[in-house]
Amino acid sequence: MNTFMRCVVACAVSAACTTGFAIDLVESHARAIGTDPSLAAADQALLAGREKAVQGKALLRPQVALSAGVSYVDQRSSSADLPPALSDLVKSQSAGTMVQAALQATQPLYDAKASSDKRQMQQQTVLAEIKHRDAEQDLIQRVGEAYFNVLLAQEALRVTQAEKTAVTMQRDRAQARFDVGRGKVTDLQEAQARYDAVLTREVSAQSTLALRRAQYRELTGAPADGLAALAAGFVPMPPAPDDLSSWQARAEDQNTRVQFKRGEVAIARAEIDKYKLSGRPTLDMVASYTYKGQNGGLSQSITPDSSRAATIGVQLTLPLYTGGAIDSRQRESVAKKGQAEQELVAAQRDARLQVQDAFLAVKTGVSRVGTLEQSVRSAQTALEATTLARDVGTRTELDVLDAQQRLFTAQLDLAQARNDYLLGRIKLASAAGVLQEGDLHALNAYLVR
Repeated sequence: MNTFMRCVVACAVSAACTTGFAIDLVESHARAIGTDPSLAAADQALLAGREKAVQGKALLRPQVALSAGVSYVDQRSSSADLPPALSDLVKSQSAGTMVQAALQATQPLYDAKASSDKRQMQQQTVLAEIKHRDAEQDLIQRVGEAYFNVLLAQEALRVTQAEKTAVTMQRDRAQARFDVGRGKVTDLQEAQARYDAVLTREVSAQSTLALRRAQYRELTGAPADGLAALAAGFVPMPPAPDDLSSWQARAEDQNTRVQFKRGEVAIARAEIDKYKLSGRPTLDMVASYTYKGQNGGLSQSITPDSSRAATIGVQLTLPLYTGGAIDSRQRESVAKKGQAEQELVAAQRDARLQVQDAFLAVKTGVSRVGTLEQSVRSAQTALEATTLARDVGTRTELDVLDAQQRLFTAQLDLAQARNDYLLGRIKLASAAGVLQEGDLHALNAYLVR
């Protein structure tokens, strides 16, 4: 996306924010595109990298140079001993301005090293494109993480405050029963201890939420107060295709870090070819046009009044001995190629493991969300039963507090599972090298504005 389009998108999103609409995942990414300095730096790096291909093409194109000079000459000599016929040519005293100009054009006809340099520079442009694509995918992933981490922190604070309200009611009930002599002091102390623990968790949840909102704002430039929340009917879907080997094969081919290392191997091979070809002769066609003249009374032996010359020919250059430098650089390039090949193998291994980790997070996240939803329903039913049993005298206040804690813990676990599943979707696409804005549109279906 070019700079103009980014400005248009950013303005449109800004207008949407000012009208009171909640910001969703796609809009958050659009805001980040216009404000993220890392992506802006990647844009400039891409522009610089594209110039490498232009520089490579220039190596085999004609080179034209113009040189010119003007000098003042004051010449004095003794011509007494010269024959009369030469005394006019060699003046005893002359002064004037001497003018020289030369235009030279060189066209490489055969230069194997320059051809190898051209291929190397073209590959550097390809690497710049890959690095820019990696920066775009990294921004999408960072936006997803920042967005869903805010939602998780908000849910954690909501659950903690709900637990605080429930524990406060239990503490007040225990205090009232103790005041009329129907309750135990241990029940009151246990309720107070639970209340104090919840207060500590609430402070921690508030701090975490403030940090997550700050991270989101730094990334997107937009406040995180009105983000679109997860829809009530959250139904996670398994990865498509639902086959780990397919995702790993895709990662070995399209993962940006693997592609970058593969490009470095290609550059290393071109480096070897370059030094292998450095000992070959070069053949250039050279054409030149020169002019010499004077303005004054200079002697003809110094410079003629006017002289022009045009030449064209071929020039052969054959390196004979370079002190062993070329052989040493060739051995160095061979070693660096081996290094690049091993780094490529390591990148492929890391990509396979990243894909497996993200694939399992999505795969298990589907069943994990389902079981935790059932766990929340069961904990809610258990709390209601325990509360009723306490009212009839078969359960204690401590039993109710335990049942409440199990319910709120299950709610937090469910929120974390949903967050892990959504981030797993993003990380899986990123590890496979196929993460794009369309993935954010797909995740937007889980949000409600």
